[in-house]
Amino acid sequence: MSISPNLKNPSQKNPPSAFSLPSSRFTFWLVLFAMVLLGVNMRAPIVALGSIAPIVQDALAISETKLGWLGAVPMLTFALGALIAPTIGKRFGLENILIVMITLLSTGMIIRSLIPTWVGFLSGTVLLTLAIGFANTLAAPVIKQRTPNHIPLMTGIFSLTMTISAGIVAGVVLPLSEQVGWQWALGGWSILGVFAIVLWVFLRLRLGSSHHQAVDKPANGSSEISMWRTPFAWQLAIFMGLQSLLFYTVASFLPSIWVSKGLSAVQAGQMGSVFQFMAPVSILSLTWLVNRGRPLQTMAVSAALLNVVGILGMTYLSADVAWLWSGLMGIGCSAIFTLCIMIFSMRTYTPNQASELSGMSQAVGYLIAFFGPLGAGWLHDATQSWDFTLLLLLILMIINVVMAWLVSRPVMVDGRPV
Repeated sequence: MSISPNLKNPSQKNPPSAFSLPSSRFTFWLVLFAMVLLGVNMRAPIVALGSIAPIVQDALAISETKLGWLGAVPMLTFALGALIAPTIGKRFGLENILIVMITLLSTGMIIRSLIPTWVGFLSGTVLLTLAIGFANTLAAPVIKQRTPNHIPLMTGIFSLTMTISAGIVAGVVLPLSEQVGWQWALGGWSILGVFAIVLWVFLRLRLGSSHHQAVDKPANGSSEISMWRTPFAWQLAIFMGLQSLLFYTVASFLPSIWVSKGLSAVQAGQMGSVFQFMAPVSILSLTWLVNRGRPLQTMAVSAALLNVVGILGMTYLSADVAWLWSGLMGIGCSAIFTLCIMIFSMRTYTPNQASELSGMSQAVGYLIAFFGPLGAGWLHDATQSWDFTLLLLLILMIINVVMAWLVSRPVMVDGRPV
């Protein structure tokens, strides 16, 4: 079911005043640049803190427990933002809410730098991660509303932007902090938010607000379904949640696991880099395959199987090819995340449905992921070994192969064939 933007309809409510109506090509490029700037802002504040966490810990004189909460808070606020974003986005317009959220995100980054206390830093982190939770949820419906004929391409570029920007920030924030101090190294990225705000305000003025755009309604009442009562939505939420659980667990403990398997600290750190750097390869390959019409089911199941093989190899096979097992998990996790964002748009009838499916899936998914690093750390402390943690991850990833098959079937969110 295609979405009708009605940009050329003279009876459209609130058309962009003082501008001629934009062409579809202009809309594509405007949305593309806006999504790129949004993606850059959604990763910089998270990875920047992780890269200089010991420096921040010393500067604020906080305990390991408080530092751990700074790492755990994002998943809770991501879930909260995802839960409430669809209703607010529908009421006030996707673009309007995103402008507000980018502003709050930048404000949170500034607060963390200007108020160098535990309360100030925690408050800024809560604010900016809540804003990211909104943005995570509303990205898919914006893509579906504004560029319905380019969903795989736009989603792939958006996901790729987040990944590349995360790698760049992670690499430069430590040397930057040595030159200008940790406060500027963290807060300085808010300038990207200013650029994003300017472009999103221009987009809003040029294209109008989504909640004033008329859309085609699907037949047979499909627009009225509740995501919380739909099996497909729950399957997608579990699929995304288990992927996120693996990602955040591996991102937190992969070097420690490889050290326990006999690698040196330097080698183990390199495996963490391999895991992260596979993401661009994965996203580019996936986007190319989807654009060429390859079946989603084949790619989803393959990505889930890569995670199984990676965990299996890390647990029971040779550490001499640790780069292979780490790389396979990096490819699998990135592919699943990008596929989920695509499915939000491709398996729903309207932008509102895409927003609701995105919000429900991410709210549940991030709550599942929240227990990954916490549970893995607790199991390691209790057993003094990573073996049971890895076995549990292996079982969960096998379950996720089944979920991959279910969510990638050629059916819409209400069960009707595509």
